[in-house]
Amino acid sequence: MSRTSEGTRAAHEGILRRQSARESAARTYARALPIVPVRARGLTIEGADGRRYLDCLSGAGTLTLGHNHPVVLEAIRKVLDSGAPLHALDLATPVEDAFTTELFRTLPPEFAACARVQFCGPAGTDAVEAAFILARAATGRTGMLAFTGAYHGMTAGALEASAGATDVRVTRLPYPQDYRCPFGIGGDRGAELAARWTESVLDDPKSGVPQPAGMILEPVQGEGGVIPAPDAWMRRMREITAARSIPLIVDEVETGVGRTGAFWAVEHSGITPDVMVLSKAIGGSLPLAVVVYRDDLDVWQPGAHAGTFRGNQLAMAAGTATLAYVRKNHLAERAGTLGARMLDQLRLLADEFSCVGDVRGRGLMIGVELVDPEATPDPAGGSRPAAPELAAAVQRECLRRGLIVELGGRHGGVVRLLPPLTISDEQASAVLDRLADAVSAVARGHLRRGGGGARAEPDGRSDDEGSLGGCSAGGRLRDRGELPEPADQGRRSGCAEHTG
Repeated sequence: MSRTSEGTRAAHEGILRRQSARESAARTYARALPIVPVRARGLTIEGADGRRYLDCLSGAGTLTLGHNHPVVLEAIRKVLDSGAPLHALDLATPVEDAFTTELFRTLPPEFAACARVQFCGPAGTDAVEAAFILARAATGRTGMLAFTGAYHGMTAGALEASAGATDVRVTRLPYPQDYRCPFGIGGDRGAELAARWTESVLDDPKSGVPQPAGMILEPVQGEGGVIPAPDAWMRRMREITAARSIPLIVDEVETGVGRTGAFWAVEHSGITPDVMVLSKAIGGSLPLAVVVYRDDLDVWQPGAHAGTFRGNQLAMAAGTATLAYVRKNHLAERAGTLGARMLDQLRLLADEFSCVGDVRGRGLMIGVELVDPEATPDPAGGSRPAAPELAAAVQRECLRRGLIVELGGRHGGVVRLLPPLTISDEQASAVLDRLADAVSAVARGHLRRGGGGARAEPDGRSDDEGSLGGCSAGGRLRDRGELPEPADQGRRSGCAEHTG
């Protein structure tokens, strides 16, 4: 190792060591991803140790255009160079006006025609709190309806509506899914039973659930394991809530701005919610959160929900540029097309490796669930128990190959992909190669330890050969004609230093 390499490695390790010594035990990503980003552009991050990575975490879905996109940087520089105030509370400014105009341009037309917007504190969880306050003020009721597996943030009210809550004022309803259907049947019938359960809870005078102030749901549960809600079920929730005068709050914090293949995920089902909660991508990589709602709900008094940093001018400028770029360049449609192709290719892993229980998603919001291949399948639905240790192993193997992925799901058993919407076909091929090879390495390791993770026989190579240089599973997918060739051979390498 050269003296320069030794120095960069020492600097990298020193930063990680100081972070561990100084920062909270609540750190999350830093534990699983021991990297020190120093430069980034698009899909690529360069660490302090000189290694390069393909980033499919994208700021937990915030970086819709990837890192440091030119239109975002130009928008930020323009505000900085203009002498405009950077902090304006909720005062009207040209920057705020431009953002609101662009935001309303992207909303479903029937919603935008009668909508109001409230700027909140800079995190999505604060917009969830604002939505709850609004619904309670408008209805005079207090309780909320939410769904199993939900995630709406980390503040008190948002946590009450999220999975894992304990002392709550929220009624929990079943969220439909195929692989782990709460009724053991999945499909349209499982979604119909979930809807009927909701109706029963609301209409049964002995259910113990009083008329609620609102219902909050995610069109795709992200942290819950990348579970898309069926469009027909979304329409049923709209019908059920409308018939009972219950405001429907849709959390689009992660699904919005083209992520799922439509600009807003509610557009897949064609519903018009009463309230939408927005954050992450709407700030163009900077902190911004808003709640948009029907104007007849606008009953709260001045100061009913406020926040010192709700007037983030740089975030509004970056957000305006991002919203406009996604809209003008049809990136939502691109996400739908590319995401469907990536899902089809990843499902080949489930055919080949029994440790892959399910592959699911919508657009460029993708999840691969790792399961215990030796466990007996559930006789009702055929699912196997989640295997968080295998998912964590896949995440580590991905990182060794220069690929950053997130984990989620009920037990942390789902490997999640949230690439920027600007990802190219060649980059998508590289991502799939590295993820497939990581799954292959983990499955072979499980098989070698006495498990039964791989359906196919090992290909005869040593574990080190398959893990670090072969991209064997990705190569096999390409041999079947399922993957395009990468732009260069460096993309096929398993080593992070050769990231394209």
